Amino acid sequence: MTMHGPPPVFVVPDTAPFSVEQRAWLSGYLAALLAPDGATITPLSGFDPAVPATARGPVLADSDDAPWHDPSLALDARMEMASIRPLAPRLMAAMAQQDCGQCGYNCADYANALFLKKEERLNLCAPGGKETFRALKKLAEELDGANAETPPAVAAVPESPNGTPPVSACGTSRENPAEAALLSRYRLNASHSEKETWHIEIDLTGTDLDYAVGDSLGVFASNAPAVVDAVIAQLGARPERMIGDCTFRDYLLHKRCLGPAPDALFQLISYLTGGEQRRKAQALAAGDDPDRDAAQLDVLAALHKFPSARPDAEAFLEVLDLLQPRLYSISSSPKADSGKVSLTVDAVRYAINKRQRLGVTSTFLAERIETGSPLKIYVQKAHNFALPDDPVTPIVMIGPGTGVAPFRAFLRERQAIGAPGRNWLFFGHRNQDTDFFYRDELLAMRQAGLLNRLTLAWSRAAKEKTYVQDRMREVGVDLWRWLADGAHVYVCGDAKRMAKDVEAALVDVIARHGVRTTDEAIAFVQGLKKSGRYQADVY
Repeated sequence: MTMHGPPPVFVVPDTAPFSVEQRAWLSGYLAALLAPDGATITPLSGFDPAVPATARGPVLADSDDAPWHDPSLALDARMEMASIRPLAPRLMAAMAQQDCGQCGYNCADYANALFLKKEERLNLCAPGGKETFRALKKLAEELDGANAETPPAVAAVPESPNGTPPVSACGTSRENPAEAALLSRYRLNASHSEKETWHIEIDLTGTDLDYAVGDSLGVFASNAPAVVDAVIAQLGARPERMIGDCTFRDYLLHKRCLGPAPDALFQLISYLTGGEQRRKAQALAAGDDPDRDAAQLDVLAALHKFPSARPDAEAFLEVLDLLQPRLYSISSSPKADSGKVSLTVDAVRYAINKRQRLGVTSTFLAERIETGSPLKIYVQKAHNFALPDDPVTPIVMIGPGTGVAPFRAFLRERQAIGAPGRNWLFFGHRNQDTDFFYRDELLAMRQAGLLNRLTLAWSRAAKEKTYVQDRMREVGVDLWRWLADGAHVYVCGDAKRMAKDVEAALVDVIARHGVRTTDEAIAFVQGLKKSGRYQADVY
């Protein structure tokens, strides 16, 4: 049954055993959960207090019971919120909370895998970086101490018929990528733009790789040869030296991360220096910042900072992190773009101390890999980021900059299947004349009636900066009407600022035009999230 008009307002009686804030939250939650598409209420947790603690097994991390599961929160705030929880939830709180899948898990599953000893690697959370690694290292020491007394109940790992762990299909995990080829690329900005953004197309011919809109693509890249050669020169090492079955240079090109210097590198340097240099290296290894430059120290900068330290090539490789794949939101639809997959990629370049720093994978895709050359990729399935099951359901998509990528995919998919649902896109960037990504394509969709509304925001076009959240407030009356008609809301982009600002704008729109208090509007948004009507892909 399709309902029209504003969703019903549920009022919890004053006699109910809740505080004022709890009653407001519950009223808003029920209103959103039972809104037009008729979702039913399901229990938020399977916890049964009647079951003895000894029969429940270990307490694991759960995204539905994690108030810190917010990527805009700082690590210290997340750890404080989780401080009284058992170990697995605290492990989860140390993650970046983006559920990006870059580690091969979502945040809760990665925490549980560490807790249950199914995963030993502590450095897989790329968005969390060294902060997360250090927090996980401390918690892992606590876990090891606890396990020495009472080992956790470890669930059995599924086995294949021959008794070995199952291997994922080619292209479905970072452990078993598929080999594809770069098909083409073109720049999305005008040549005089301050930004450099590329549309990348990858040929899937000859692979069995399958994806859906909303999924991400993991790409394995190589380091820039100039950076690798500079590291080798600083070490005074021989690039052709064989280490195992690989040369030292090839190791640095393809297998080791040359980004933020790991703590273990500073520990190694401390063994090779003395005096003040040793004290500084030890401080950096412990997470301190004696010269207030720790954030600027990639591997090459660390070697420049301690020029007397010349570690042996093999020992040097041992302390470096593995080169990790990079995830990008897919901007194509398998139904509209058969045999290929596309990405929307900002090429990252910036200068620190007169040396240009490069985003490894973004510049690899933008310039270092030749058309037709092979590259390793895999599909990371989306965690709660997908089109509604019912193609009639209206959708609101908010994606400034490269955040437009999955929404291009959504629109192409809906166009390919003839979905009748209405579509509204909020897109923004710096300047309309240089940074209007997919302009011709989006305007054609608007003209054809597929894109019912296209709302644009340009932050450098006038004296007053305008962002997508500002436009949301300006068109709040209509935005509320779409919500009242059961629209699903999608957000893609920066986790720290944009996503937080967009959610705040949505709360303002609901409070003002839905005639609710701020607390009720916040609860309404929480209800949208619980019912799957508010989904985010943030990074």
